[in-house]
Amino acid sequence: MTTTLDDIIESFEFLDDWEDRYKYVIDLGKELPGLSDDEKTEANKVRGCVSQVWLVTEMSKNADGETVITYRGDSDALIVQGLVAIVLALFSGKTAREILTTDVDGLFGKLGLQEHLTPQRSNGLKSMVARIRSDAEAAQAAA
Repeated sequence: MTTTLDDIIESFEFLDDWEDRYKYVIDLGKELPGLSDDEKTEANKVRGCVSQVWLVTEMSKNADGETVITYRGDSDALIVQGLVAIVLALFSGKTAREILTTDVDGLFGKLGLQEHLTPQRSNGLKSMVARIRSDAEAAQAAA
């Protein structure tokens, strides 16, 4: 996916109507390359989501020796796949430290996601973030 977090924020600011924003979120999800069936495993499954959501975690070191965490994701529901795309734009390719210091609530509030998502989707979004933060905490502890 080539859409950046700044692109997403700019598009949300441009789109006034929530119906248009939902369509945009779905379009973001369609941009995701998806995962192979072999990657849709229990180990990659995000718990706490009503829809099926999978996150594949890949870790590497940057020039400073910090752990960089890259994510790929997929879902069986279009709107949720779009939420996965937003989460990946926010976190993928960041260091564990950056992930742990990201103001997720501030960003989601800026996008208006929390007040426009169903409670189930909101919980799923929180579960994705919790999984990513857990990965970052584990990476920092191992460093």
